[in-house]
Amino acid sequence: MTQTFRLAQEADAPALAELLRQAYVSNTELGIHFAAAHVDTEAAKKHITNNVCYLLEEEGKLLGTISLRMPWGPNPGPAGLPHIGWLAVSPTTGKKGIGSRLLDFIEQDIARDQLKCPGITLGTAVEHPWLPQLYEKRGYKKIAETDLGLGHTTAYFKKIIIKSFR
Repeated sequence: MTQTFRLAQEADAPALAELLRQAYVSNTELGIHFAAAHVDTEAAKKHITNNVCYLLEEEGKLLGTISLRMPWGPNPGPAGLPHIGWLAVSPTTGKKGIGSRLLDFIEQDIARDQLKCPGITLGTAVEHPWLPQLYEKRGYKKIAETDLGLGHTTAYFKKIIIKSFR
C-alpha cells in the first residue's frame, strides 16, 4: 500500500479537525491542553489557509498531518524560521512510524530541499512525559521556554537542517 503526502485543501478541514481531536486525546488526558485538541472545522480551515499543511494518506485513509507556520504568517514561531505545528497521527494506525515519517518529510523534503531553510523550530509541553526527549533525540535543541496561558510550559526547540548555516 502506497502512502502519499499532499497539501491540505479547505475541503479537508472537517477530516483534519476530527483527526486532530482524536490524536490529541492522550495529551488532554495527561493534563496538557494543546489548542489542536479542541479544533473545530472553522479553525481547521483557517489553519489550512494560513499555513503549509500536509496530509499523509494511504488509499484514501488519513494517517496523519503536519504543518509549517511561516515566519511571515499570522502565527510565527519563535526564531524567524518555519515552525512545525499540528503534528498528529491517527490513533487507529497503531505504531507504524507515521510520526517519524511526517517529521522526516517536513524537515527534509519541504524545509530543507524545497524551501532551503537553514533550520526549523517546534514547540511542545515541558510536562509531556516523552515528547521533549524525542525531539532532542532527533537533533532539536531547546532554545526557550514560555507560559502561553494554556496550563503548561511550552518549550521551543530548534534544529539546524542545512549544516552550512551554522
